[in-house]
Amino acid sequence: MMRSFFSILLLTILLLISNPLAAQPAIPQFLDGFFQERVENQIELEQTLIQTLHPEMYREHLYRLTREPNIAGTPENRRVIEYMTESMERAGLRVDHYDYDVWLPDPGEVKIEIVRPKRVPLNNKEYILEEDLYTADERLHHGWNAYSGSGDVTAEVVYANYGTKQDFELLDELGISVEGKIVIARYGGNFRGYKAKYAEEYGAVGLIIYSDPANGGYVNGPAYPEDKFINESTIQRGSALTTEYYGDPLTPFEPALPIDGDVEIERLDPEDVGFHTIPIAPLPYASAQKILEEMDGIPVPNQNWQGGLPFTYRVTSESLVEVNLYVDQPADLKRITNVIGVIEGSEYPDEWIILGSHFDAWGFGAIDPNSGTAMLLSLADVLGEMVQNGFRPKRSIMIAHWDAEEYLLIGSSEWVEHITEEVDANSVLYLNADSAVTGPNFGASSSPSLKKPIIEASKMVQHPDTTLSLYQTWAGDSDSPSLGNLGGGSDHVGLYMHIGVPSAGVSMSQWAPVYHSNYDTFEYYKTQLDGSFSYGPALGGVYGTIALRFSESDILPYDFERYHQDLVTHLNDIQEKASTYDLTIPADPMMEKINEMENLVSQLTNNINSLTTAGYSNTDIESINQKLIQLERNFIVDEGMPYSSWLRSLYASPDPYSGYASWMLPAFQYAIEEGFSDVEISRWVDIHTEAFETLNRDLSELVEMTTQ
Repeated sequence: MMRSFFSILLLTILLLISNPLAAQPAIPQFLDGFFQERVENQIELEQTLIQTLHPEMYREHLYRLTREPNIAGTPENRRVIEYMTESMERAGLRVDHYDYDVWLPDPGEVKIEIVRPKRVPLNNKEYILEEDLYTADERLHHGWNAYSGSGDVTAEVVYANYGTKQDFELLDELGISVEGKIVIARYGGNFRGYKAKYAEEYGAVGLIIYSDPANGGYVNGPAYPEDKFINESTIQRGSALTTEYYGDPLTPFEPALPIDGDVEIERLDPEDVGFHTIPIAPLPYASAQKILEEMDGIPVPNQNWQGGLPFTYRVTSESLVEVNLYVDQPADLKRITNVIGVIEGSEYPDEWIILGSHFDAWGFGAIDPNSGTAMLLSLADVLGEMVQNGFRPKRSIMIAHWDAEEYLLIGSSEWVEHITEEVDANSVLYLNADSAVTGPNFGASSSPSLKKPIIEASKMVQHPDTTLSLYQTWAGDSDSPSLGNLGGGSDHVGLYMHIGVPSAGVSMSQWAPVYHSNYDTFEYYKTQLDGSFSYGPALGGVYGTIALRFSESDILPYDFERYHQDLVTHLNDIQEKASTYDLTIPADPMMEKINEMENLVSQLTNNINSLTTAGYSNTDIESINQKLIQLERNFIVDEGMPYSSWLRSLYASPDPYSGYASWMLPAFQYAIEEGFSDVEISRWVDIHTEAFETLNRDLSELVEMTTQ
């Protein structure tokens, strides 16, 4: 014990000498899942990785990734694939490609014009900025929303605030019809595809979505290039696809394997897919203002509907305001490719630690996604160097780069559907790095079993702006930092909510309002977010530490006790929500199982802690770990959720009304929102009770397996 402590202390002193500004990391003398005699070497390994990551490496990757606009299915996208492949191969990783032919639209043609009271063509492309010549690239597109319907419509306009379910319901209550009208709504509040879904359901013939200055514009601060906020021409692009499944819209639940491959996949006719039929298009606020300021009808019903433009917002217009919306958006099958670098494990090659992010963008994508992609490529460089110097992980570490995420998580979803059995059997965890590096604020959203590992890893890395650790800046004066729960919107959905792989999104962030616009450039990143390029290496240290702890541990260091803690919280929240709807969730059978879980996870934690002190000579470590890998799969049910059979986790789901928000115990959330009958609610109580009972049975077996 003393030898171990002084060895680690000496390492820290040497690091301080080489970098006198570096904070001394907390030196743990105990690591979850590690036999005591292995702790010293593990800390040395982690510090080697942390200290080898550096800003120049991260900056070079980010610069190379963002030299061209990079939309899925384009030649520029293929060049990014080549760069990532060559980069990871140079680092010594084996690189696997997974190809799919998926249904992707093109930007096509979009025109929006005020017809009455007088004709005014509306700009739908960002201004060129002399301070950022990336914005002059001729390959940048006008504003468009993928999977819009094609059409040419002229109609009066109704303003619908954010276009949420509640917003359309309020319009209906006020007797304001959108039937036969073009809806104009601002970005925010929900996934843009749901704005289109509700507009279409309520009878609208078209939808315009604009970026309001109250949501990242001059209301918040000066515009880019003076500051980071949007200017009057900034446009948010993005997919509007809202199928009940994720991935390629023509191959639900099946991988969209190449049409020239050996396996023939049956594809749906596009006419049989629930695509939007109305034209949808985005605008900047300068163009939207020209529509909204003409409207002189009913004022907005409350202050929450008032945006940042300098006049009273109106829902309708007394005088005639007509807009022409024209969208011609062709689509076709296009090749996409997931690029996965692999360092194969020396002892357990079929146990996978997966770190991933997508790489396709709507323009240059410096923030989204390539801030995370550059961090992962830097991590691949360092891990590769460590392997060349003699290190070999016990378990396989995979650096995954997903294609076509922007269209509805297509690349990662196809991979999960393609090798479902392997992903289910082998995946230890998934860390998602989409848009992960934008600023100084460390944070995370996670499944229960990864929360403690994230906290512990954050204690090992210095915050680049201070002499404190990331953990200290994150927690502040609190005894425990706040960790969120995973919702929708990125590539963890397939692994976590379709398969049940413990997952997390970990980031260093700040607000970057140019999201999905042509201003998401390397120049913007350098001048507005992180000119030192130091946040990427810091975050890479956390990802690397988590990967190394899970790859090298004797017993996988999941946070068992959070299963019980979080389930108690979520079930109490469900009961409270149900009471506000005058519904009752008969929770006693579920709570009984959760109470049993409290004792089991406590016993299991104590047993494993004892093993790490006494050793594992009479313990079947391999069988224990295999059962641990499958624990979180107990939340997966074959029938899926009542609103989506593709989303199969009883524990967590994207909110099906917004697409982004995190819904915990989602079947009950939906039952409450939709007013399920007592019989149907009881059926879901039985399903949850059975799942908790199965989880307890596995925990009980693990208690026996770890008892000496």
